[in-house]
Amino acid sequence: MTPQAQIVLLLWLPVILYFFRRYKPRDAVLISFLGGLLFLPQRTGFKLPLIPDYQGMVATCYGIVIGLFLYDSARFKQFQGKLLDLPMLIWCICPIFSSLSNGLGLYDGVNEAITQSVIWGLPYFLGRLYFDNLNGLKSLAEGIVKGGIIYIPLCLWEGVMSPNCHLIVYGYYAHPSGISQAVRYGGYRPNVFMQHGLMVGMWMMSSALICIWLWQAKTFKRIWNYPLGTLVPVFVFTVIWCRSTGAYGYFLFGLIVLFVAKFARVSWPLLFLILGIIYYVHINVQGTFDGTKILESVTSITNADRTQSLQFRWDNEAILAERAREQIWFGWGGWDRNRVLEENWLGEWENKSVTDSLWIIVFGTQGMVGLYSLTLAMLLPPFLLCFSRYSAKTWFKPNTAPVGALAVILTLFMLDCMINSMFNPIFPLISGGLTSLLIKSD
Repeated sequence: MTPQAQIVLLLWLPVILYFFRRYKPRDAVLISFLGGLLFLPQRTGFKLPLIPDYQGMVATCYGIVIGLFLYDSARFKQFQGKLLDLPMLIWCICPIFSSLSNGLGLYDGVNEAITQSVIWGLPYFLGRLYFDNLNGLKSLAEGIVKGGIIYIPLCLWEGVMSPNCHLIVYGYYAHPSGISQAVRYGGYRPNVFMQHGLMVGMWMMSSALICIWLWQAKTFKRIWNYPLGTLVPVFVFTVIWCRSTGAYGYFLFGLIVLFVAKFARVSWPLLFLILGIIYYVHINVQGTFDGTKILESVTSITNADRTQSLQFRWDNEAILAERAREQIWFGWGGWDRNRVLEENWLGEWENKSVTDSLWIIVFGTQGMVGLYSLTLAMLLPPFLLCFSRYSAKTWFKPNTAPVGALAVILTLFMLDCMINSMFNPIFPLISGGLTSLLIKSD
């Protein structure tokens, strides 16, 4: 933590309030989200009593809530909870039951539930309020593309010069590992101002995928006076430049989903992926997952380092999942109780497990209830979308193309959560917007 990082974080609140004075509430929400995601410092903040610490995207959410109460409080009265909101509601309150079932007390559970509600529930709620129709989702898709455009020159710079933007501006590396995890394929994996290079790869992949689809559907001819046809090759090059193997795979599969929808007017590749993720979660909860054949396939198309990395993660997840099944319903709660510890020869307890994937973290801390509720909160909207009036048959129309693209990247985010733990509040925001669209289409 450096003085300049603290100053930027403190100034961010009045900046968000300025956005609400300067722009319409929906635009202010989107600009605030994108600004916080793209530029706020990592690993810095201020502790607050009873509520989540003022840091990162939590600080952004606090500013947005204050802005809404000051400039658009009437909007809250329009919200009506529906059955589709139940998975997110369960996910937000699940920490209370996790703490109580482990004897950690009501205070601990309520504090964790508030944190989870701010991080996940609030973006979802804002998506329900402000991106609840085709115009709102179109603005959201456009905003994501603009965020990608902003990051293109920074990614190109860091790919050659090493991930040093955060170091130059804030005086320290965004990730504790510095550049040790950034050396890839004869260059560097960009980190810019995000949590990790993997998160940047996912972000640029999502921006590129949306840009390609909006260009194909002729939703926009230009964004910021840049022709979309010109932006597409630049985005594709930047995705490759990010040197994230996972992002390459997600990008390819996303293109397959969208172009199958264009030419065959069906969404079965997306449905296959959604059901595959749910099945993967289920067999891991049950302890019947065997990844031998998958590893053999990965070995045939990539290098040995990638295979070893995946094998290492799955070996650790098997240990952690076995631990989680001891408290299968609501998990072990907080305080690292989900980890596997062993006593060394000095009588000290050492951590014998590594938590890389979001799904195993959730399963270990909040059990089957938390894991299933989060999975449904993120995947139910794109799944139901495939059977609604906004199905794949409409995804190539200019007005509904953003809906299809957002549904695809939301699903790809959940696929990434099976391997990594790179939270991005844009995705629960998308989930909330798609949920509202589904509710209004009934």
